[in-house]
Amino acid sequence: MEVREAIEVRRAYRSLNPVPITDELIRDLAASASLSPSCFNYQPWRFVFIRDPTVLEELWPALSKTNKWIQRASMIVAVFSRKEDDCRVRGRDYHQFDAGMAVGFLMLRATELGLVAHPIAGYREKRVRETLGIPEEYQIITLVIVGKRSDVLHEILSESQKESEKVRPPRLAFEEFAYIDRYG
Repeated sequence: MEVREAIEVRRAYRSLNPVPITDELIRDLAASASLSPSCFNYQPWRFVFIRDPTVLEELWPALSKTNKWIQRASMIVAVFSRKEDDCRVRGRDYHQFDAGMAVGFLMLRATELGLVAHPIAGYREKRVRETLGIPEEYQIITLVIVGKRSDVLHEILSESQKESEKVRPPRLAFEEFAYIDRYG
């Protein structure tokens, strides 16, 4: 699969089927994320790859009610970083940006492998931190939900979630987010 195809195929699907999560798969995804650029190559991202069903189940109470679909996930990747591990240039902290790029690389590799890698914001950071033992000085940036796309729309999805599985959400037109030479 070419990069462009992975970009076009990637979707934040919620209707998932189980997929085996091997050590090789985890290392493959981590290696892809590690190739992401970062400010001065500081590589501030940190990941916890959760595949143990018991630990996954321990995370469920940390998820927002609209994220019940995650109970069908095969893996959750907790992504976290801290300011001290990356550049601060003229008041701009880069750790979140750099961690986000690493997540993008991970997502594209997962897509290439035929998997769904769906980042979410709907979780209680304190509960995730306690469950996974992530130290307080780190900011949990996202949880990436990993599984195999299902052709069946599972009953655990809300009606609006079922509808969003059918068609890619609309994208902004070029003129709504991009400019040439100057803003406006």
